[in-house]
Amino acid sequence: MKLLVINNLASGFGEGAIYDFIRAFSLDGDEVCIRNTDGTTQIASLLKDAHEFDAVVASGGDGTVSTICSQLSHTNIPILPFPAGTANLLTLNLNQPHEPHTLADLVREGQTLDFDLGIIEVDGFRHGFGIMAGAGYDATIMHDAAPNKRLMGPMAYLSAAVANALPQKAIFKLTLDGETIEREGVGVLIVNFSKIQFDIALTHTNEPCDGYFDVMILKAQNAFGLIPAVIAGFLDRGGDFPDRGDALEILRAKVVRVESDPPLEIQYDGEPTRLTTPFTAYIDHKATRLIVSDEGYELFSDQEPTDAH
Repeated sequence: MKLLVINNLASGFGEGAIYDFIRAFSLDGDEVCIRNTDGTTQIASLLKDAHEFDAVVASGGDGTVSTICSQLSHTNIPILPFPAGTANLLTLNLNQPHEPHTLADLVREGQTLDFDLGIIEVDGFRHGFGIMAGAGYDATIMHDAAPNKRLMGPMAYLSAAVANALPQKAIFKLTLDGETIEREGVGVLIVNFSKIQFDIALTHTNEPCDGYFDVMILKAQNAFGLIPAVIAGFLDRGGDFPDRGDALEILRAKVVRVESDPPLEIQYDGEPTRLTTPFTAYIDHKATRLIVSDEGYELFSDQEPTDAH
């Protein structure tokens, strides 16, 4: 096989598991090309000949993976998300292994599925996202967690949430597939994959292949008002599927326009942007081809577009 590895040196804890993966993968006659970036070299420049390889390994956090998926959208090039970041939410959602030798076997087996990508557009900026994008409270958490992620890991997000217990409230004007509503809250999330840190499910279902976003409005007046929804997310794992309560409102759409008063910071896949609302997000249906385990294939292989209304 001919394998291209894109390795983000700035992601995660810098433990170098990707090199164990390369050793485990390599057999007689294989060619493995590793290209590194610490954020200085643009990932797009490392992918110009990706079509010449049998697969691409995206080694980094969710932001790195989404950038690679966006650059290779609709090319049918298989991509393995290699969990070398802090939270690795895509790996969590796909129910993928973390162990380098097992991931090497997945690439060799070559089982794939096509997944939706989200596209966010704001102020001339356009970028793909795999997990979710949003504005308000979530973007504040991502921004404040960033300096501590390498030291604290996933706990950096919890620390940032506690430090911002009284987030900025705003009036949101949302246009969902042409229909406009107004809500008061502290944030809006545009969700493709539904699981976040600590295996919390934001919604009852996880449907990243169905051609729709789940649009979540965080209506609580403070961080503590979201605690019942967080507890409900934990209970979902036991099959109880409790209601998220009044703190969240969940809608569905293919195209979402988000405006807010006052303007709020935007994030996508955990990457703070320093850009502010308004922004538009839309689904790029089955745009990225991911290498998946048997568990991931079983979870998502039967999803098809459904009528959201």
